Amino acid sequence: MKAFLKNYRQAPRKVRLVAGLIKGKSVEEAIAILDFLAKRAGFPIKKLLLSAVANALQVGIEKKNLFIKELRVDKGIVMKRMMPAAMGTGHRINKRTSHLALVLAEKLQPVKVKSDKKEVNKKGTLRVSPRVPLGKK
Repeated sequence: MKAFLKNYRQAPRKVRLVAGLIKGKSVEEAIAILDFLAKRAGFPIKKLLLSAVANALQVGIEKKNLFIKELRVDKGIVMKRMMPAAMGTGHRINKRTSHLALVLAEKLQPVKVKSDKKEVNKKGTLRVSPRVPLGKK
């Protein structure tokens, strides 16, 4: 499931610090991290995460099976402002924004694979049946 946040009024450099903490984590673990984080970007990212979880629940995927597959922070628009400076000049101030894209994925359950049959000869040595490569007989 996906969720997007556009034109969030904080620099992408600062938002990426928070995004890096929760990439690849399960949803419950990420929410716990964001609850106790002392960064301003923690609250909007948590809100975005809960929105993506709600989108997944609409489709019928359980919350406990979800993890953060991708959390991308891109550069948004840059608002240009002027700050008065000495001798009648002005310096430019860039007010940066961020675009966030969050993708959740479902954890796959491990599948048990049959192992090759093992046979023991009369002499007591172990013989493993060979596998045939795919496409060749």
